[in-house]
Amino acid sequence: MSLKSLADRKKREAKFMLKDMKAHKTCYLFLAPYAILFTTFVIAPVIISIFYSFTYYNILEPARFIGLRNYINLLLADDVFLIAVKNTFLLAAITGPIGYLAAFLFAWFIHELPRYLRAVAVLIFYAPTIAGQLYLLWGIIFSGDAYGYINGLLLNLGIISQPILWLSNPDYIMNVIIIVVLWMSLGTGFLSFIAGLQTIGEEQYEAGLVDGIKNRWQELWYITLPNMKPMLMFGAVMAITQSFGVADVTMALAGFPSTDYAAQTVVNHLIDYGSIRFEMGYASAIATILFLTMLLCNKLIQSLLRKVGT
Repeated sequence: MSLKSLADRKKREAKFMLKDMKAHKTCYLFLAPYAILFTTFVIAPVIISIFYSFTYYNILEPARFIGLRNYINLLLADDVFLIAVKNTFLLAAITGPIGYLAAFLFAWFIHELPRYLRAVAVLIFYAPTIAGQLYLLWGIIFSGDAYGYINGLLLNLGIISQPILWLSNPDYIMNVIIIVVLWMSLGTGFLSFIAGLQTIGEEQYEAGLVDGIKNRWQELWYITLPNMKPMLMFGAVMAITQSFGVADVTMALAGFPSTDYAAQTVVNHLIDYGSIRFEMGYASAIATILFLTMLLCNKLIQSLLRKVGT
């Protein structure tokens, strides 16, 4: 397709859009508040962050354009950032898929329960997400002294002779963080799975039985999953966002910074430069790389989920 024909096509699309907006102006008027808020608090900050990532900006002085220097320093000279990238991808690779599958399986099992028992089970499994900083209890469980529950149990069983510094020793920190993040992984995606399962009519399962479906796994693959594609994609986006956005858990349990940066994540690094050092240009470069990485991962996961049930 030539550039001229492509330009003509874009003009026709723009004219059609304007014509459609005039014909349905009332609908667009109702959508306007959301569009304004979304543009103001989502699109505009992303664009501003990308702009400042090419500058030196410390809030006190006007931003000064420095080109790709922030990205070069970030990728080639910042050893802590490389450690943070490794930790973040480790968390995402383990907690993302496992938490996503666990959320769906728990939702599937709970959906089979009676109605009132189902409501109680959903509340129990969703409680870690809505309880705020309930994960601080894990600080007591993995306390580095003899009063910590894990250390106390191991000492009483004679497995260890002295307490283990679970949240200070770099050999154990990430293992504890992974356990806590997995425990918190039943979030919004879990609720979307519960809602999606309830929208599938019983007549589809009855028709599948007539068509030759022999067991629950075939029922899951050929009926349940294809009907839940929007929920599956939404859950995948939430799982990726949560796994790449881990920061509060590491700061509360392992300190900030953690020992030898063993629990440092990209978001921790972003908070360090943005909220403590006020190097906003450098922090914007970190945020831009994180945003692009999450965007690419979301596209990859969505392309894989489109093949489910096909």
